[in-house]
Amino acid sequence: MHFELTEEQRQVKFSVREFAASEIAPHVLEWDEEQHFPIELMPKLAELGLLGVIFPEEYGGAGMGYVEYATIIEELSRVDGSVGISVAAHNSLCSNHIYKYGTEEQRKKYLVPLASGEHLGAWGLTEPSAGSDASGTKSNAVHSDGGWIVNGSKNFITHAIHGDTCVAMAVTDKAKRSKGISAFIFEKGMKGFSPSKKENKLGLRASETASVVFEDCFVPDNQLLGEEGHGFVNAMEVLDGGRISIAALAVGIAQGAFESAVRYSQERQQFGKPISEFQAIQFKLADMATQIDAARLLMYRAAWLKDEGKKTTKESSMAKLYASEISVKVCEEAIQIHGGYGYTKDYPPEKYWRDSKLCTIGEGTSEIQRIIIAREVLRQV
Repeated sequence: MHFELTEEQRQVKFSVREFAASEIAPHVLEWDEEQHFPIELMPKLAELGLLGVIFPEEYGGAGMGYVEYATIIEELSRVDGSVGISVAAHNSLCSNHIYKYGTEEQRKKYLVPLASGEHLGAWGLTEPSAGSDASGTKSNAVHSDGGWIVNGSKNFITHAIHGDTCVAMAVTDKAKRSKGISAFIFEKGMKGFSPSKKENKLGLRASETASVVFEDCFVPDNQLLGEEGHGFVNAMEVLDGGRISIAALAVGIAQGAFESAVRYSQERQQFGKPISEFQAIQFKLADMATQIDAARLLMYRAAWLKDEGKKTTKESSMAKLYASEISVKVCEEAIQIHGGYGYTKDYPPEKYWRDSKLCTIGEGTSEIQRIIIAREVLRQV
């Protein structure tokens, strides 16, 4: 594994950085305050290929790998984690589930408009009573006359309202428990499929999060995604890639907070000199920089392994666990360096801190990541 990005990868990195600075940064505070989901930004993201990063050009994608993908999510999240997580959920979850397990017909019908940015994707696994225990899914699907009748609900779904295509799991054989859960493709406007409560969140407030409800929703047989009963297993495999993007989200948020703290420490004068000259502040900055670098290396290792076609269950969880937890710490230290100003909305750290917390919860809590890592380590003994 090389520790430097190629020239092409650097070009991707800096083009996204320039885009984020010009198209996202001026609106961050407004979007956060108003909980505005910037749907108007999506065509611009699509134009850069950011809504189909990891998919082949034949399906409308940009044909890039996970290293580029992680770099892109980091750069977006360095400016606004809300945009970062929207791009991540669209690519890693909904679109990737269809790409990995869909038929050729499903790829052409659903993946092409998703990867090209014509459509926006949502992915539904979590339910009110099935969070960390995702195998406890209650939504059910009963086969009937060439299709399935689905009832139930999903919550904490990114793009639940604006999403054009939604991949969601439902129980098709209760007796088989997790092996009786299947995945289905839902289309916006289908009878019996509708968005519900929009969440009023602590952070990532410009990313749309809401519930979806299935009420006697008829789904044709050709919208069963993957094999019947394989939905949960496939979802866990999809999350291996998704957790790399959450690690990138966390690294980007931490990097943004860190840069803000460095700038402030060089500008803020106390006792006749910049606070960056005090060892107490220098030690904080040193720890923050080291933690971010360590998280980034874990992120890139997992991304590189993914590009090599290798299993990344352990490495993805390690990257996600460490990056998310240090992101919260780095953002908190950024607030501390800013002092009282860090506690106000006039300075960036308080938003970075609010945004960072989701990284320790979404796509598997820190506790679940530790269970996964321990299980994989013990398997290898």
